[in-house]
Amino acid sequence: MEKAIDKARVLMEALPYIKDYYGKTVVVKFGGNAMENGDLKEKFASDVVLMRYVGMNPVIVHGGGPQVTEYMERMSLEVRFVDGHRVTDASTMDVAKMVLVGKVNKEIVSMINRHGTLAVGLSGEDGNLLIARKKGQATGKGQIDLGFVGEVAAVNTRILTNLMKEEFIPVVASIGADESGQSYNINADFVAGALASALRADKLIYLTDVDGIYRDMEDPSSLIPELNSREAVRLIGSGGLGSGMLPKVESCIEALRGGVRRAHIINGTVDHALLLELYTDAGVGTMVVA
Repeated sequence: MEKAIDKARVLMEALPYIKDYYGKTVVVKFGGNAMENGDLKEKFASDVVLMRYVGMNPVIVHGGGPQVTEYMERMSLEVRFVDGHRVTDASTMDVAKMVLVGKVNKEIVSMINRHGTLAVGLSGEDGNLLIARKKGQATGKGQIDLGFVGEVAAVNTRILTNLMKEEFIPVVASIGADESGQSYNINADFVAGALASALRADKLIYLTDVDGIYRDMEDPSSLIPELNSREAVRLIGSGGLGSGMLPKVESCIEALRGGVRRAHIINGTVDHALLLELYTDAGVGTMVVA
């Protein structure tokens, strides 16, 4: 009986959050080790399904850099990064589309749809969802053309809003195209931020491999539970963020400027991290506010 009462207490703790987020849009960027661990992927899918069934409108964005690298190595293609960006020639672009759209996206959709006909897979090319433009040259050792690496120039949310009206969960791969139809590989962190701004999402959540933002990456006790966008800008300026965290924090700042209420960076390797963040008093990770 005591265990049953404890479960009831947990449900009652979640009730005000369920009421608060009912009908709200939450953009979740799924990445890191959680994408490669089968058990974590299953738990992520079940968390997203629960979000949908209690009235939230989740939108999932994913990349898949390690998977693209794996397939490139299998095909004996050169893997090259400059300033954290993958140099993307035509062959690399083909592999990226094959892996992100044809493999990773469909795996995520399939896991969610084991719980019902809920998820629809998309890339930024579908319905002109993401209009891309070529990203500027990277510095590296001199100016280096990154090839078909893009950034988000515009977002057409109609396809997403129509899907959410029909109670589907959009799952978006971070590939976009320019107005001539040329495909571009876009950093999924920036795609998530751009979609959250365009949709006026209530929350933007990044699932990562660490517990959140640290003032000192070498000191686990320096985790920052909450900071505002001005403090985040200062943190970027201090050079204290790692290369993987930098685009997430930059995207959080831009999303908040674009009207998103709150952005969160949490550890996706923790079981049911999404539910802990959304539906418990304690929450997890770092929250960034305007």
